[in-house]
Amino acid sequence: MKAQYITTAIDYPNAAPHMGHVLEKVLADVCARWMRLRGDAVRFQIGTDEHGIKIQRKAEKEGLSPQELVDRNVPLFEDLYSRLHISHDFFIRTSDQQVHWPTVVELWKRIQEAGELELHSYTGFYCPGCERFMTERDLEDGLCPNHQKAPEEVTEENWFLRMSAYGEQLRKLLTDEWDGESYRIVPQFRENETLSLIEQGLEDVSFSRPRESLAWGVPVPDDDSQTMYVWCDALTNYISGLGYFGGGFPEVACHERATEPRVQWWKDAEVTHVIGKDIARFHALIWPLMLKLSGVRTPDTLLIHGFLTSEGQKMSKSLGNIVVPDDVLALHDGNPDPLRFYLSHEVPVGRDGDFSWDRYRDLYDSLLRNKLGNLLNRVTTLLKKEDADLSIPLRMNGFDSDWEQYYAHMNAFDLSVALKVPLRIADICNEEIDARKPWSMETESKIVMLSDITEQLRHLALMLLPFVPSTAQRISRQLGVPYADHMLEKEFTISNDMKKWAAIDDWKRIGEPEILFKPLED
Repeated sequence: MKAQYITTAIDYPNAAPHMGHVLEKVLADVCARWMRLRGDAVRFQIGTDEHGIKIQRKAEKEGLSPQELVDRNVPLFEDLYSRLHISHDFFIRTSDQQVHWPTVVELWKRIQEAGELELHSYTGFYCPGCERFMTERDLEDGLCPNHQKAPEEVTEENWFLRMSAYGEQLRKLLTDEWDGESYRIVPQFRENETLSLIEQGLEDVSFSRPRESLAWGVPVPDDDSQTMYVWCDALTNYISGLGYFGGGFPEVACHERATEPRVQWWKDAEVTHVIGKDIARFHALIWPLMLKLSGVRTPDTLLIHGFLTSEGQKMSKSLGNIVVPDDVLALHDGNPDPLRFYLSHEVPVGRDGDFSWDRYRDLYDSLLRNKLGNLLNRVTTLLKKEDADLSIPLRMNGFDSDWEQYYAHMNAFDLSVALKVPLRIADICNEEIDARKPWSMETESKIVMLSDITEQLRHLALMLLPFVPSTAQRISRQLGVPYADHMLEKEFTISNDMKKWAAIDDWKRIGEPEILFKPLED
């Protein structure tokens, strides 16, 4: 059994969660579920990035303390992810002084002891929205490309991480090895973008801000005048959630020994970060350098996704095209699977995707209601009328090639391509029903044919399980598959027998038919 530790970027709770958050969490959840299904041991972590100038200013504007603001907003994220069936194992909050802060402070001290932090004055362009300093080459017509606002010109004395001295080592980490370690960026073209930044020359990174400018954050050790900047604070969540350096988790008496099994998720597992393209450079360059300087191994894979637009344009309040996750969920009485399906189907990993209400309704009707839902209903209803045992004929090849394709695409994070495999099976089933018209066949021939399609639907449901878990289970229950009730358990795996044709010996009877997807109201 292989160990996998998968994380997402931690969300900024200055407002309610949006569709960009949903896209990332669904992507990571599909990956985590797939890793479990193929037999890996998985730890999946998400959380919130609760410090910084945006939180501080928003709290002041609302007459709240920063802690009161995040305590109000964080439950909105936790609730939404629960309703989206995000199967995370741990939710980290960076304002947690018991779990998060001890690791952050120790990481800072280790980098400082390595001699790679310098205190000096700096004048530069600061974008409050991105919470980072920007150079002229980062701007477009003098504006931040993400927020379309001119950054603030700031002069202050900060601690800086000497990243400019490590360009060649970071290039080797991404393309070959650095001290025996490598860091893979997926998809490949995102790696090329990062390498281009290295070729342009790396600059030292601001690692703190004066406390008079930023009071809401982790204090710099032995320097009361400074507050840690986002990099050391937020990025460290990936290991603080494991109690790294013996920090956090006060229920344990001796951190160094008692937290060892938890820390092994970083030391021994394959580590995958799922993040958006706008923060790729920080995860690809700053984070691995921080780890190297503090004596911690680097991650294995950086999986980068694109942005989600709305009707072909960037979502914004001024355009009035913001898609609210709850509005989509309300269409289906809270069932998250249609939204999960849309995002998985329409947004190839690494590329930008678009949310269109017309496209959403079209896919729901054509693929979910008709291709899957009506197919299942026709087969189960006809078989139920016969009240007979299933009679699944043996096949020479079964579904071996389909499973091979599916596995290859899922393991390569080509999720939208992998999703086409079960949809193609549904097409084949529908075509066979339309061509052979089982309702007009003799009873014995009808049962054999419908049993054959039922077995195809069993395989299809297993392949859908990472993407639309509750739907996959509902399909399997209607089919009467013996393992259906266990499909949503984290310990459930797709065994070799499950991938074989007609290999479920104790499966004889169909379940109860029901409508899988209801029509959408106008």
